[in-house]
Amino acid sequence: MDDTGNTFDSAAYGGPGWQGRTRSHREEIGDLWAASGIDSEYGRLRSVLLHRPGGELAAALENPNAVQMLSAPDIGQAGEQHDAMAEAYRSNAVAVHYVDPTGQPTPNQMFCADLFVMTPEGAILARPASTVRAGEERWVARRLADLGVPILRTLTGNAVFEGADLMWLDPETVMVGLGLRTNEEAAAQIASTLEDVGIETLAVDMPYGTMHFMGMLRIVDRDLAICWPRRTPFATVQALQERGYQIVWLPDESDGTLNRALNIVTLGPRKILMLAGYDSVQRVYEAAGIECVTVEGSELVKAAGAVGCLTGVVQRDSVG
Repeated sequence: MDDTGNTFDSAAYGGPGWQGRTRSHREEIGDLWAASGIDSEYGRLRSVLLHRPGGELAAALENPNAVQMLSAPDIGQAGEQHDAMAEAYRSNAVAVHYVDPTGQPTPNQMFCADLFVMTPEGAILARPASTVRAGEERWVARRLADLGVPILRTLTGNAVFEGADLMWLDPETVMVGLGLRTNEEAAAQIASTLEDVGIETLAVDMPYGTMHFMGMLRIVDRDLAICWPRRTPFATVQALQERGYQIVWLPDESDGTLNRALNIVTLGPRKILMLAGYDSVQRVYEAAGIECVTVEGSELVKAAGAVGCLTGVVQRDSVG
């Protein structure tokens, strides 16, 4: 502004000294924004978001079914097993962040994988399908913001979506499983958002009576996937084969065993974190050249989830 009060040609109005923003949003991640984002299921894992369960698990003591649990976990042991899982991440050079909600959390807050998914340009917040879990995503949104992670999308309208229903097939393609917890409206909103950043979304129906897409497909390397026979959708297997994946089929075991043994997190190419005690499935993994890091989770599984469900992935190394 000059002596007469004229603002024209000042920096604030585009005059000398104005500094225009030149980098794209994606180029600012890791600098202006916190290092975050994924474009695969197998890139080396760098950071995760967890919630340590505590007194909120007491809600399962009277009626586990009312809070979508199988039986009531022992609160102390569940916390200790969760701590051991967090330490396994740290031992594998993965940064661990916690949601830390204010006040008493809802019983299922610990299942962070359901509450958001990451893209190369930020997080898409979930919108859990049941009233039991409604609002858990608010605490995740707050924590991601505190960490400096950009929020790319919040779902609106009647969309319902849980993050465990989205999987990266390759850096340009995700697949969304439609079923009890994710509907077509959510898939359409996700597809629209990802199209803006150059990513295609494929939707596939899941079998009735299943929970999450994560429970029938896990990807552990650029060309190696684990699938559940007669449960993984045909279109999913076809899409994997078209992309050159070798498929490791789970062995003939009970549903309970396979549910828990497939509930894994990929730490990096052909290296996973899984529950201890599922030796027959672990042998199949190891025969396929997959290194298995194991942790105890006997109490955590009573809440109808395991390592994969408990882990919100914030950052992986890009493979694109």
